[in-house]
Amino acid sequence: MRLASELGELGRRLEEVGRELHRVGEDRLGDQVETRGVATLPRTAPHPSGPVQDTTEQPTAAQPITAQPTGGPAPFPAVTAPPYPAPPPPPNQHPAQPQHQPWSPNQGWSAPAPHWPPPPPAAPPAPPRPSLFDRLGQDGAGSKLLAWVGGAVTLLGVVLLLVLAVQRGYLGPVPRVVGGAALGLALAALGLRLHRTPANRTGAFALAATGIAVLYLDVVATTSIYGYLPPGGGLAAGLAIAAGGLLLALRWDSATLATGVVAACAVCAPVLTGGPTPLLVAFLLVLKIAASPVHLKRDWPWLAVTAGVPPLVAMVLCLGHPTGAPVLAALALVAAAVGVAVAAVTARVRPGDPTAVGLAVGSPVPALLATAVLDRGLGAGLAGAVAVLVVAVWAAGRSLPPHFRAGVGAVGVFAVFLATAIALDGSARAAVVLAEALVLAFLARVLPSRGPLLGATAFGVVGLLLTVAQAVPPRVLLDPPHHAGTAGFLVSGALTALVLAVLAVVLPWFAAHLGALGGHPLPWVFAGVVLLYAAAGVVLCAALLVSPDVTGFLFGHSIVTVSWTVAALVLLVRGIDRRSLRVAGLVLVGAAVAKLLLFDLAALDGIARVLAFIGAGLVLLTAGTRYAKLVATRRI
Repeated sequence: MRLASELGELGRRLEEVGRELHRVGEDRLGDQVETRGVATLPRTAPHPSGPVQDTTEQPTAAQPITAQPTGGPAPFPAVTAPPYPAPPPPPNQHPAQPQHQPWSPNQGWSAPAPHWPPPPPAAPPAPPRPSLFDRLGQDGAGSKLLAWVGGAVTLLGVVLLLVLAVQRGYLGPVPRVVGGAALGLALAALGLRLHRTPANRTGAFALAATGIAVLYLDVVATTSIYGYLPPGGGLAAGLAIAAGGLLLALRWDSATLATGVVAACAVCAPVLTGGPTPLLVAFLLVLKIAASPVHLKRDWPWLAVTAGVPPLVAMVLCLGHPTGAPVLAALALVAAAVGVAVAAVTARVRPGDPTAVGLAVGSPVPALLATAVLDRGLGAGLAGAVAVLVVAVWAAGRSLPPHFRAGVGAVGVFAVFLATAIALDGSARAAVVLAEALVLAFLARVLPSRGPLLGATAFGVVGLLLTVAQAVPPRVLLDPPHHAGTAGFLVSGALTALVLAVLAVVLPWFAAHLGALGGHPLPWVFAGVVLLYAAAGVVLCAALLVSPDVTGFLFGHSIVTVSWTVAALVLLVRGIDRRSLRVAGLVLVGAAVAKLLLFDLAALDGIARVLAFIGAGLVLLTAGTRYAKLVATRRI
């Protein structure tokens, strides 16, 4: 019984010690928070014998805390609590700038929770797009549908009336023109009157669009059918009517009205002009010109598409029209200029507008297609004018979006190539194409930009094919000299091969500087092969110009073999510290030896063969001796 009572008393004292240690720990944590800048506040902690008031004396981290139990028959040894180091400051808080945080004794032994910034609110899900059934079920959808369908039917009836009146002789030309103008003015005026009431604005839009379209088509009929207005006067009147209708749409802030006016005029105009004619293209260009300021003022992509596509389609369909070639070329150039200019301004005003790139790329296409039906001089001039226009926009548009400049640059490069291909032929064409590739390569190095580098590569490949096919064909290098051609052919071939050799050196060098090769050796190998072919072409053409017989052919090949060996020596000397040059030099040595054994030994004769072997051998001996000495010196 006594042992049981002593064990019970010991258990109570252990419980008191646990409570005291718990209280001391809470006090300790609170003092550490206060020493970091929190104002000292009176705190209370639970105690088994009642509330215990916290004293103003603050223990330090280095002093032990001793808890003395009270009461009980037997003394209990003092329990010493280990010191509790202060927790480190938060990562975003400097020790010299404490952060004030309230503390509550109910936190116990747990560390204060970090105050992280609240997560951003989740974006609300995008509302689902309404289906066609939902749109038709909306309030007012029936009235809009009836109004616009009624306007379209009315406009079609007016067009049919004009055509039928001409076919059957109803009334006279003047009553037809006056009646159409009166109907258009009445519909437009009624639309202006109905727009004053908000409930009638749907019908006002349809009436105004129908009236403006009737007026525009009346001008088209007056110009193309009756001839009362000259083409210039009719285009000016059409521009005024279209501009007035689009300005009304801009004032009412209605993209539907603007698109409806342009679409109605573009769809119905071919009926009055009798199909795709140059006059139709001109009237559609007038619509495009009138819609351009509105498109720049408002972000209405459908207006840009509706105004930009019809003149391009009509221009393509008009290519086979038996009209004067100068008129066709002028219309194509005007369409290209207007389209590219509007696209450039749109890209500057709204860089993210996707219609700008489409207009810039599509507008010059009819002009470039028109070169196929024009004579050689006029087609080359038209392609050259388009190339100058597009390249000027590309060069001046440094602040335009990159994707826009890339599209414009691609069209400009193609226009330059087309102008070259039409204006020139034979070996001169290959030389000019290679020169253009060289200019693009230097442009890529100066900017720096990979776009001109891509164009230079494309032009270089085309120029290489033209060189091999026409300017310096393989028969010039392999066949006897009686297949070489005239002196003009040899001069042109030598110049073409020289430009090709320079391009074969410059293009991979600039590409490596721009980081476009990625360390691959294949482009360098291809460039080396092209360089060897071009160098052989230069030497053979020059030798045949000096001596257009077998002697010139043989000595030309001897010089080619020796020159390859000398080039290999230069590469080996320059490549002591560069592995790529050493490898290229050794490969070129192998090529020179292979040429000696496979071609020179069989094709050359007499002194030419002797000179080729002796010259190449002496160069190789000199190369081996000198190169070994340089390598040994460098090692020492």
